[in-house]
Amino acid sequence: MLRSVMVIVVLLFSAGAAEAQTPSPEAMSAARALVTTLKLPDQYKALLPVILLGIKPALVQDRPEIEQDYNLLMPAIADAYTPYFNSMVDAAATVYASAFTADELREIEAFYRGPTGQKLLQNSHAITEQVAQVGRDGGRKAADDLRMRLTEALRQKGHKL
Repeated sequence: MLRSVMVIVVLLFSAGAAEAQTPSPEAMSAARALVTTLKLPDQYKALLPVILLGIKPALVQDRPEIEQDYNLLMPAIADAYTPYFNSMVDAAATVYASAFTADELREIEAFYRGPTGQKLLQNSHAITEQVAQVGRDGGRKAADDLRMRLTEALRQKGHKL
């Protein structure tokens, strides 16, 4: 999840830069190594079953004969996904290569290859969920308190709430 957030943040801040310049081959090479270390290709491969599960009910329509043929088509469909997969990996590498120099990319990749980076990658989803929950809980508590304070202040000004 954290990796996805990082990719989105990089996309948002580098969209203009990506259009203005094409990354160097050296930066692209370093970015591809980083993308691999971040295990983004694994995430993109994991999208295929999710996509197929989403498509299946509309096509199969609870008809066993269609479901059987649908299941037989899976290997060919997996091959049809390859260009999309490759495009996503290349696009992710381009995002990173547009936002960082080749040397910076190598530094980032070295961090993620190390034990601390690997630990961050392994725990990033759980950490992101916990941090998001902290935000939700804190926001809810703040909203309740602020609503109460504002209600009282508005009542003191003579408003009926």
